[in-house]
Amino acid sequence: MNNSISLKSLAKMIDHSLLHPTMTDEAIIAGCQLSKKYDVATACVKPYAIRLARDVLRDSGVEVCAVIAFPHGNSTTAIKVLEAESAVLEGAAEIDMVVNLGKVHGSDWSYVSQDIQAVNDVVVSNGALLKVIFENDYLEDAQIIKLCEICASHAVAFVKTSSGYGFVKQPNGMYSYQGALDYHLRLMRQHSPSSVQLKAAGGVRSLDDLLRVREIGVTRIGATATESILEEAQRRGYQ
Repeated sequence: MNNSISLKSLAKMIDHSLLHPTMTDEAIIAGCQLSKKYDVATACVKPYAIRLARDVLRDSGVEVCAVIAFPHGNSTTAIKVLEAESAVLEGAAEIDMVVNLGKVHGSDWSYVSQDIQAVNDVVVSNGALLKVIFENDYLEDAQIIKLCEICASHAVAFVKTSSGYGFVKQPNGMYSYQGALDYHLRLMRQHSPSSVQLKAAGGVRSLDDLLRVREIGVTRIGATATESILEEAQRRGYQ
């Protein structure tokens, strides 16, 4: 155990993910209560659940994070801006958006840049911060590097590896995803200035996973295994 790392600092690295498409209101409320219990950074919800989450989290130190254009990033820029603005006005302090992956693969970098800038501008002007999801499972290194450069140019708060739902079709016809690979995290950290933080999502399921990506330079993770991660930290003596 590293005595310089507190339990609170570990908890504040976590966005507790409440994004599965079948989640009921009751499940979202329970997830927000868990987020409040462990005093994580945010509870991350779909846009319609912002008010519900805000009500549960009221008078706590946990913020509401909302996803937009999720999980595939294919909305028009105008709709992304409208959705982001609406989410912030509803009470979301943080917004996670997905880039337009078709435009990334088509190397339409002007479109991609303008898309990110437009959303970041409306989010920041309303007092919130933006995390940009790359969906690395679909991308080559050069595309990841270019996205880091674009996000840096617009002073985006965070770059993020994955949505958790970027499933890639395999040769056997089944779909799977890898999520936050250490290699990609190092690549993103290397090509982002220190002013841009790094979020790992997809596959960070244990305390050891969290500590490992923290060493790479990750300051936030998206997790569904929040309770088991932080209970393990307590068992190991983190205070």
